[in-house]
Amino acid sequence: MRGKLKLRRRTRWILGIALAALLVIGVTGCQSIVFYKQAIQGQTQILWNQKPIEKVLADPATPVSVKEKLGLVLELRKFADRELHLPPDGHYLKYADLHRRFVVWNMHAAPELSLEPKTWWYPFVGRLKYRGYFAEKQARKYAAKLQKESYDVFVGGVEAYSTLGWFRDPVLNTFLQHSDPDVAEILFHELSHQKVFAKADTDFNEAFATAVAEEGVKRWLTAIGNTNALREYLIEEDRNEQFVHLVNETRGQLKKVYGDPEEEASAKGSTQPSASDAWKREQKQKIIEQLKARYAQLKVEWRGYSEYDRWFARPINNAQLNTISTYYDLVPYFRRLLQRDNGNLDHFYSAVEKLAEMRDKEQRHNALRTMAGES
Repeated sequence: MRGKLKLRRRTRWILGIALAALLVIGVTGCQSIVFYKQAIQGQTQILWNQKPIEKVLADPATPVSVKEKLGLVLELRKFADRELHLPPDGHYLKYADLHRRFVVWNMHAAPELSLEPKTWWYPFVGRLKYRGYFAEKQARKYAAKLQKESYDVFVGGVEAYSTLGWFRDPVLNTFLQHSDPDVAEILFHELSHQKVFAKADTDFNEAFATAVAEEGVKRWLTAIGNTNALREYLIEEDRNEQFVHLVNETRGQLKKVYGDPEEEASAKGSTQPSASDAWKREQKQKIIEQLKARYAQLKVEWRGYSEYDRWFARPINNAQLNTISTYYDLVPYFRRLLQRDNGNLDHFYSAVEKLAEMRDKEQRHNALRTMAGES
């Protein structure tokens, strides 16, 4: 599956350990206190509500549909360990029903006339491009605050996240309603975060997990002989790549319009809004309208396939466009790197681990491109 659900899946929130959050509260401002307090409460709720899957399966009150998905999860754990070399290490052996559609809501932000994303610092993992809240109201409240400061903002629901091994992640009701390939992709994605994680590099981490998850689903569907599901998965993967290409072209157009604010300010000798800002806003709106028109053309080619409609129904802005770039820009390079080793996952993981150890993010991305064969 691709489209709106996949986009929500790709928006992951990496949590730090709650103890570290408590330590940070003592040295940060009021906004940080509110944020870390809700993070601790939200994670605690999950820990208190989780139950061993075996007990859930044995409970006569458990819906058959839930039992089927939980049984699938147990099989996927074995496949991930045996075939993808992603040891579950105790993850996804418990189930938590949060009685809501999403587990957290991510808030993304970027200046009105820039594609440079706003970042936030977290204990252990460094600076990331999103702020996650366990309550949608809190996420939108903070987003409204940033909007008043002339930021473009985007709030999206998240169905799963990884605690990077600080806790044993449970299966959540928030992603069990999906098809079997989608559930597989979510689990493989999150387990990939346990395998390799580069500090303060959202683009690298998400693209790596995305590439591994997609490869994992293809291998799993092949292994169980579900050729129909595999064929549909590949079709939807192709649609998703066309969508990503469309968004990236739009971002390229906007970058040209926005220019380099530092260079402009230096040239004019002032950091005050320039007279060209009104023109930039006008061009921004035209480019976004062109994006919508091109999507409408794609839908015709797709014979009405409409899974991206909800994404386009939102007020499209820099922050929303950045979410696609964050999770997909580096995916092709990880795919090529895996192909370079003829699909040998151990060699692939070893190469990615070395990249993750590099301290400079830009240097890491350039090294990935070089290793993937980009001239």
